[in-house]
Order: sequence, then structure tokens, then C-alpha cells
Amino acid sequence: MAQLDPELELYRGLMDQPEEYEDGFDVKTIIGAIFIGLVMMPGAIYLGLVVGQSMGPAAEWTTIILFTEVARRSFITLKRQEVYILFYIAAALASSSGGLALAGGVFAGKMWDQYFVRSPAARGLGIAYQIPEWVVPGPDSEALMKRTFLHPDWYYPMVIMLIGVILSRLNWFGLGYVLFRITSDYERLPFPFAAIEAQGATALAETTTKTETWRWRVFAIGAMMGLVFGAFYIGVPTITGVIMTKPLQLLPIPWVELTRNTESVLPAVPTGFVTNLGAVIAGFVVPFWAVMGSFVTAVATFFLNPALYRMGVLQEWTPGMDTIQTSFANHVDFYFSINMGVAFAVAGIGIAGILAHFHRNRKAADEGREQEPGTLAGMPGRGDMPLSLAIAMFIVSTLGYVLLCRHLVPTFSLAWIIFFGFFFTPLESYVDARMKGLTGQWVRIPMVKEGVIILSGYKGIDIWFAPIPEFDHGARAQQFRVLELTGNKVISLVKAELLILPIIVFCSLLYWQFIWRLAPVPSMKYPYAQKMWHLSALQRGLWLTATMTDRSLFHRAFKWKLVVGGFGFGVTTYSILALLRLPTLLVYGVVRGIGTLPHFVFPEVVGALISQFYMIPRFGARRWKQYATVLSAGFACGMGLVGMGSVSFALIGQAVSQMPY
Repeated sequence: MAQLDPELELYRGLMDQPEEYEDGFDVKTIIGAIFIGLVMMPGAIYLGLVVGQSMGPAAEWTTIILFTEVARRSFITLKRQEVYILFYIAAALASSSGGLALAGGVFAGKMWDQYFVRSPAARGLGIAYQIPEWVVPGPDSEALMKRTFLHPDWYYPMVIMLIGVILSRLNWFGLGYVLFRITSDYERLPFPFAAIEAQGATALAETTTKTETWRWRVFAIGAMMGLVFGAFYIGVPTITGVIMTKPLQLLPIPWVELTRNTESVLPAVPTGFVTNLGAVIAGFVVPFWAVMGSFVTAVATFFLNPALYRMGVLQEWTPGMDTIQTSFANHVDFYFSINMGVAFAVAGIGIAGILAHFHRNRKAADEGREQEPGTLAGMPGRGDMPLSLAIAMFIVSTLGYVLLCRHLVPTFSLAWIIFFGFFFTPLESYVDARMKGLTGQWVRIPMVKEGVIILSGYKGIDIWFAPIPEFDHGARAQQFRVLELTGNKVISLVKAELLILPIIVFCSLLYWQFIWRLAPVPSMKYPYAQKMWHLSALQRGLWLTATMTDRSLFHRAFKWKLVVGGFGFGVTTYSILALLRLPTLLVYGVVRGIGTLPHFVFPEVVGALISQFYMIPRFGARRWKQYATVLSAGFACGMGLVGMGSVSFALIGQAVSQMPY
């Protein structure tokens, strides 16, 4: 069996197979879902727009703690089955989309679309009027001018979006369940991180007893830190934004800008640092060598970028550019291709690991040492659905995607859509599921869809918005394994999904509509979104131009030699580290650092150093990692509570200020 990186051994956990299974879905989970949708979602939206932070663990922990405390005072207990389903619902309703830290359900994507179609990036690249109206109304639409989703121009995009939401749930549930039965039941893979997550749900269930655990104390410390820091970081700008023309920021959000101050010494280097304490706490949780890899990348840019600028490689950068402009200019000239090559290298390394595992299995079989395979017959009492039904769900939903794509982009090759839906998605999902089962991690094969679209010769940008069924459902196999380890029947997840869907659609529409009507999104009221959405729009637009003309911005950014160089760098670095038995997580950290501004890396390094050289010697590695995870969740909860209070004040204040009397 494949070996874990030494540091990842800290995260491995084992649990015994449950002796019996129960349905964890009941009235408590229904109340919890409504609570999260109505109370947590607006705070999650506001937090993402103002500081770029997801509610994430805050929603999960706050919900669980609230219900466990109510249960304790009511002299009842929560079963671990109920706790995990609550945990799952909270994670689903408060999750963020993409790399924008944009929570708020299905309409969060549409909020991004309304910005992108009118963004300076889309207009500057000449694509604003080419974005299809089944994605978002045109830039001159009355619906966008009035800032409302309740307009006929939105009906078609909404129908397409809702069809996609339903198809995606059928698709991942069907294929994810089949992969779970294959990798967990038949191949008997251990899924180390599934056991850790399941143990967390078990521990939370134990808090319904009258015994106070260390988790509550550590969580309370983190929550107080989040409350105090959040009051200054979120509360002050929010309150002053209601009563003043420009919000007062005691700490610049999202970062202190130093690029123009250092350009004479460090040309073409974006410099600064984020002011969010959460970045330091993140350094407690992220594996140390992964943080160090990102730090190496950040420091390297301080020497590499000036050298590349003097060599004439970084041609887009000019003095006077700020962080966003500098980052995108460098991205076009150099880092776009380098990052692509390194991503290919990491994916290749993962695939090589899979092939090596198959080779070891075959060798063990030849020597008569291979473990007897399991069975696909299912587990008694687990409430397994027939595999034929799961396969049918996947096939029907994939056919739905194929027909939908054919309707939306009729001139694109149908063969490629079928290839992605019926061949590539199952293949990549299976590889991912096996890697999750063996080591708990996997890096996707990068840019396959992008490569196919570009090499197909298709002209037009509508294909980039089409719901091509290119997915990776490997993580869903691990999710079903957690469901099993917590003693839940499969029907529990089915009921949870049926409950989540209407709540997430209704609450997402309700809150995004209200927030959008009060102020443009993004705007000065939302400092993080105002900065980062522009960068994201530029990077998104870079890909969209690839199918416009042969002299587009994409073709200027894509350089084969740099892609090959990035691939060689990734493979060579990994090989040297493996040969010297050094932490290979450095390579993953380097990849992570290439796509991250140094502003976020340096505070994270501070947290990692405190963790590695003070906390771990004091508490022990395993114990401190447990503390750090709960502390981080508590901090997020404290920030989230401030965010919810702030958004309540802001929404009420702005709503009143717009009243005619």
C-alpha cells in the first residue's frame, strides 16, 4: 500500500466498522437546515464580500454546538448519526464557490456573472457582448441596471442554472456511490481522512453529555479571538459604511499595499501583506512543509521577477502598477505557462503513484500475498441502494448534460461532450477515489477540458460557459465512507440532499436579491470583492480569449517552452526530494504558492513557525494539530458571528436610508 508523507501520518485515524446503522435524518436536522439557511447564509455572504473569508467551519461548529447545548439542557443526547448529517447540511449550505470565497448558494455564481459581463476586464478584452444570454443578461439589460433577479431577462439563465443543479446532484450521487462500493467495499482501501472526519462527528456527539471536553475550551478561545478581532476588522468598517460616505478601516482590507513603494528596488514584484489574523491561524492548520513550499515560491519571486524584468521577459509590467495589475501582467508574461507545466507535473506524479501501486499489487498477487478482495454485495443494515440504480442515475444525468450542451452550443463537437461525460469523468473520478482511499489526497489532471476546447478549433466564447460534464467525483466516495463510519444509512444522505436543494435555492435568491438592491456588488462597501473580483475577471478573461482569434491575449500568455520548463521543474524537484527522503509536501506547497499572492503567504508562515517551533514542542504534534483545527474553527465562528451582526446592522441601516420617508 502507498505510504503517506511523514507529516500526513498526523492526520491518519482508524475507526472500527459500525455494528449497526441508523437513519440520522430527523426533525432536528430539518430545524438545523432552516437555521443555517436563514441565519448563517447572510453572514457567510457578507463575510465573503468584505474580507474574502468563508464561514466554512464556523457554520458547521456553530450549528452543532447550538444543538448539542440545547440537547444537554433538554436532558437528551444527539447520536453521532444526527451530528454528522447536521454537519453535512451546514457544510453544504455555507460552502463557498470557486476561488472567490463567495458563499451564498446557487445564486452566488449569478452574482459573479452579473459583475463579469459588465466588468472593465470583459469590456477591455472585447467579450462583454459575446457572453451568451443563457448565462447572464446582456451588459445593457434593465435587470442589471435595476440590480434585480426578479426580471424576465433572468428567467432563461435561472432555468438553465436550476437544471444544472439537479443534474449535478444526480451525477455525483450516482457515480460517487458506485466508486464508494468499488474502492471501499471491494478494494478495501483505508480512506485515512474519512476516519478522521468520522471521529470528529463522534466527538461532537459526545459533547451532549454533561462532561466538558477540551474541544469546547479551545473552541471558546478561538471564538473570543474571532469576536475581538472581527469587531475591529469587520464591525467598524461596516458600521461606519452605513453612516459615512466611505467606510473607516482601522486595518486595510484585504491587505497593506506596498507595490508602488518598493518598485524601485523590486520591480515587477507585488508586495504587501494581508491584515486578517485568520491568515496566521491558517498557518497553524496547513501542513508545515506545504506552507514552507509556498514561502519558497514567494521569496523566489523577489529575486526572479526583477531578473526577468531586466531580461525583457516581463514586458507587460510598467512602474506605477499596483498589486492586482502587477500580478496579472506577470501572469500573462510568465506565470500562466509555468503554473500550467508544474500542475501537469504534480498530476503526472500522482498518476505514477497509482501505476506503482498497481504494479505492487500485481507483484503481491504473483507471490500469493495479495489480500482477498471484498464484495460488491453491500453491507447488511447499511441500506445500500442497488448498484444498477446508481449507475442509471449517472447515465441519465450525463445524457441530460449532453442534451443540454447540444441545445446551448449546437456547433460544438458532440463527440467531445460524450467523451467527457461517459469516459473522462468516470476515469478521473476513479483515480481520485483510489488516491483518496490510499493517501487522502489527489491533484486533478489539469486543463484537459481547456486543451480540448482550444485544440478543437471552435470559435466563440459560449463554449466556456457550457455545462460540459467534465467532473471529478472521487471525493464523493470518501464522503460515503464517512457516512458509513458514522453509522448512517445511505437514505440519510438522500433525505439531506432533498432538504438542502429547496432551502439553498430559496435563501440564496432571497439574500442575494436583497443585498444587491442595497448596493452594487462589488463596490466600496465590499473591499475584498472590489479588489479580488477584478483580478479574477482578468484571469477568467484570459482563457475566454483563447477561442476568439489567433492573436488573443491567451496566445500571448501561452508559451510551450515555459510549460515544458515548469513540468521539468516540478518532476525534478519532486524526484530530488524523494531521493533525499525530504518532505515531498514542499512540491505541493510550491504549486500552491505559484497561484497565491505573497501577501497571503507571509502571515501564514508566521503561524506555521509558531506552530512548528513553539506549539508542537509544548503540546506534541498530534495534540496540537487537534487543538489547531478546533481553534481555527472557533476563530472562524467568532468572525462569522461578527459578520452576521454586521450584516444585520448594514442591511437594516441601508434599507432604512433608502426609504422615501
